[in-house]
Amino acid sequence: MKLEYLVKDNKYKNINEILSLEFKISSRLKNKLVKKNMIFLNGSICDTRNNITLGDKLLVNLNYNEDNSNIIPKEMTLDIIYEDEWLLVVNKPSGITVHPSMLHFEDSLSNGVRFYFDKIDLKKKIRPVNRLDKDTSGLVIFAKNEYIQESLNLQMQESNFKKEYLCLCSGLFDKKSGTINLPIARKEGSIIERCIDKHGKKAITLYKVLKDFRDYSLVSCKLETGRTHQIRVHMAYYGHPILRRHFIW
Repeated sequence: MKLEYLVKDNKYKNINEILSLEFKISSRLKNKLVKKNMIFLNGSICDTRNNITLGDKLLVNLNYNEDNSNIIPKEMTLDIIYEDEWLLVVNKPSGITVHPSMLHFEDSLSNGVRFYFDKIDLKKKIRPVNRLDKDTSGLVIFAKNEYIQESLNLQMQESNFKKEYLCLCSGLFDKKSGTINLPIARKEGSIIERCIDKHGKKAITLYKVLKDFRDYSLVSCKLETGRTHQIRVHMAYYGHPILRRHFIW
C-alpha cells in the first residue's frame, strides 16, 4: 500500500502541495503519516514543507499497523465479490448488521471482516465505506486503509459514487419511472423512524420499474441524496412499501 509520485514538471512547489492537491490527503492523515515517518523523498524521510525539483521521487507508505481491537473477530462465511490491496467488497446477506451494536456486538459483518483481516495478517482498522440496513442485502465496501476510506468518502461527497438499489415493492406502479422529491425528517418521539416532513431535509429518489409481477414490482432506485431510510420512506409514502431490497454499485 504505497503512493508514488515522480516530479516531471513545475505543477507543485513543495511536498505538501503534492499530498493535498495530487493525492487529496487530508491534514489529519498527513499529520499522522508525518509522525509515523511514512513520507519519503528520494528514499529518505523528509520534511513535507520542503521544495521539490524535477526528477524527485515522492513515496507515501501506508503499510503501518493499526489497533483494531475495538472489533471482536468472529469467524463467518464471507461472500467476497472483489478484493485487492486497497479494498474489500463483500455481499452482505439480509439479517446481519454492518456495524457492531449493543444487540449485535459480536455477530456483525464487521466482526467477520476483522476475523478475515486476522487470517490474512492485515492489522488495519475495520472501515466500512457504505452502510446498509440489517434487512437489506447488497455490497459493502471495506477500505483497507485510511487513505482509501478518505478517497471513497470524497467520491460520495462529489456524487461520483453511484448507489443503486433493487427493491421488491408492494403493488403495481401506474407510472413506471419518475423522481420522488420529498423532504425527510425524524419522526417525532423516535430516534430511528423517519417520515415525510415539509421541514425535513431534501431527499430525491429516482425510480424505474424493471418488471411487474401479479401484485408486486421489481424497482430500481437510484439516490441523489442519502437520507436515513430514504427509499423505504419514499416508497411507503408513494403507496408501494418495500418488501425486500438489495444494494449494488
